[in-house]
Amino acid sequence: MSQRSSKPDDLEHVVELLRAQEEQLTGRHSRLGLSDLRQWLTRIDLEEATWLVEENGRLVAFGWADTLDDLGWAVGVVHPEATGSGPGELLLEHSERYVRERGATRVHQFTLSADSRARELLQNAGYREVRRFYEMGIELDGPPAAPALPDGCTLEPFDEQSARRFHDALEESFRDHWEHHARPFEEWWKEKQNAPDFDPTLWFLIRDGDDVAAVVRNDPNRNGGGLVGALGVRRPWRGRGLGRALLLHTFGEFHRRGVNRISLGVDTENPTGATKLYESVGMRVELEQTVFERVFA
Repeated sequence: MSQRSSKPDDLEHVVELLRAQEEQLTGRHSRLGLSDLRQWLTRIDLEEATWLVEENGRLVAFGWADTLDDLGWAVGVVHPEATGSGPGELLLEHSERYVRERGATRVHQFTLSADSRARELLQNAGYREVRRFYEMGIELDGPPAAPALPDGCTLEPFDEQSARRFHDALEESFRDHWEHHARPFEEWWKEKQNAPDFDPTLWFLIRDGDDVAAVVRNDPNRNGGGLVGALGVRRPWRGRGLGRALLLHTFGEFHRRGVNRISLGVDTENPTGATKLYESVGMRVELEQTVFERVFA
């Protein structure tokens, strides 16, 4: 069994590994593609923060890690035919060492909830479950209903002159969400512009007079369709249907472009009740992920 960091040419094989693991654990066809993996690795230094495990020239495991403030986070994926043979332990060791060297005092490991072997490995290593997330999706069978807005509100496309206020509205909207880490505008904007699927024509905002009340950032070509990357409504405007309006407008824009599948991720304990909103517009849970945490002594 050999180990090395990954290179751009490896990523198509990594996607095959991700799909094989998901399909074995869920029993359903995986829609993951190269665009998904590239987006996940936008902030990742492939040479320093990815680990690829091969056996007899065949890829059997892949992992990556990053840090945010005092928090490290990591993902490790093992091919179904190689589970229990040691690759998972190697990925765990590499990721923990990487985040600790960068000052993390705790680490989150992300797994598919159906992965009982990963759960056992992490719990034996001192981790505990701290959160779950849903992946929800919808397949449109026609144009969605037109969004309704309260009096005085307007729904507009994003423009670069609004970028800072768009960012500020997202930050305020997510301030009370679990493990939200605020990021300076300049850092956020540079990352978004450099993302492989950057398409601001899929970003929208709702104004109430001069105030930006709600925003949505959507991404193309993700998870077999379009992705609602981030949807935020500022506190004073919650409960007025702005989130629903942005979702329906998003569905309509993707449908206009010939994309009828839209997905998103949501915290199962979201404090704003987002899961019920998504169900109300026809989205259904397709996948569940579990986050495990270890606090370093």
